[in-house]
Amino acid sequence: MGGGMTTVERTQVFLLPDLGEGLSEAEIVEWRVAVGDVVTVDQSVVEVETAKAVVDVPCPYAGRVVTLHGAAGEVRPVGQPLITIAPLDGGDEPAGHATYREEERAGSGNVLIGYGTGHGSATRRRRRPRLAVAPDPVATGAAAGAASSASAASSDPARSTAALVISPIVRRLAREHGVDLDTVRGTGPGGVIRRADVEAALTAPAARLAAVPDPQVGSAPVGDGDGDVIVPLTGVRKVIADKLSRSRREIPEVTIWVDVDATGLLETRAAINAATPDAPVSILALLARICLSGLRRFPQLNARVDTEAQRIIQSAGVHLGIAAQTDRGLLVPVLRDAQRLTTAELAAELAATTAAARAGSLPPARLTGGTFTLNNYGVFGVDGSTPIINHPEAALLGIGRIVDKPWVVDGQLAVRKVTQLSLTFDHRVCDGGVAGGFLRHVADCVERPALLIAAV
Repeated sequence: MGGGMTTVERTQVFLLPDLGEGLSEAEIVEWRVAVGDVVTVDQSVVEVETAKAVVDVPCPYAGRVVTLHGAAGEVRPVGQPLITIAPLDGGDEPAGHATYREEERAGSGNVLIGYGTGHGSATRRRRRPRLAVAPDPVATGAAAGAASSASAASSDPARSTAALVISPIVRRLAREHGVDLDTVRGTGPGGVIRRADVEAALTAPAARLAAVPDPQVGSAPVGDGDGDVIVPLTGVRKVIADKLSRSRREIPEVTIWVDVDATGLLETRAAINAATPDAPVSILALLARICLSGLRRFPQLNARVDTEAQRIIQSAGVHLGIAAQTDRGLLVPVLRDAQRLTTAELAAELAATTAAARAGSLPPARLTGGTFTLNNYGVFGVDGSTPIINHPEAALLGIGRIVDKPWVVDGQLAVRKVTQLSLTFDHRVCDGGVAGGFLRHVADCVERPALLIAAV
């Protein structure tokens, strides 16, 4: 051959990029392209799920797809081949190749384009169906009958399309409990099947009959035939477990609390929403505004401890984390520089951010970097808590449910809207005087919102 490069030599292998914050692997959810397809620079080629979010990954090369490295459900380490692209027949180097090659050599900051820094070992493979769960070959006679019924239902013309499932967590839950996703009615946007839909299906008699213990687990059925439920500590659940364990190991935390009369806060919210019906403000937004006022007075709590350098770093901006319960577990999306937002902007941003977190559409960068967390566990119907600090932050404020309770007002007993505020803080960054001052300021603003106006 001459000195020119062959087509094989000019193929470009795109490695799974670093998706941010030290993530070392990602699970392939769905390929957006197939072998033989023509792709352009920055075209999304695959949807992957990390321990933090589900994201689309764009390819920095243009050309024809030669190889897809990995199938849906497979976990790929960062830095390993993801997709191989060849230039179109008769073409030169794929468009954009030279530019991206130089960016990669320079260490481009775009984590969805540049190569990652982590390198895993051998690829792990989780065997799982992409959209529907096939009947278990070791099912009992009753389970086989239920599976046959499910197959008949899936062949119904009304259910001729494949089940709409986005989250691998939902597919895993259905597989482990023997639920045929083609028989599940999705209640998410566009008919997407959510975790709650699968859990609801488990209450059906057919689903209970079809649920067979995983033979690899070795759990024997007991009593009425139900066996132990084994939940692998993987994905987002593993990340949560690791982070909370690290927080408990490293942070000497203390929790203080106080009951407050929130009647004035509720009245203030009602007045604001009556004046601006097109931009309603939530109680959480008002509490966030109060927290921001408190952190301006007591910046010691808007900090983190650098144990290696033996120093405390007080953040210049308040990157407010909001604890949100989702189908994927407890996530804490972050509102960066929340102190710059008006109360109306806080309300809008909180609503949009929590909705995106529950939908799994937030990028990993939005789930890290917080400096203070606000946790409204009152939505679960509980009064108080001693929450674990979201490492490496230094404090977390929790809010319990707001309920009618007897309260003394001007020497008279009255029924008021009462809630409990709990502050958990890192005793290394401050002592009880600072923590108590912050919590008292928050409580006073909840009881008398006019103080908040005077402080801003």
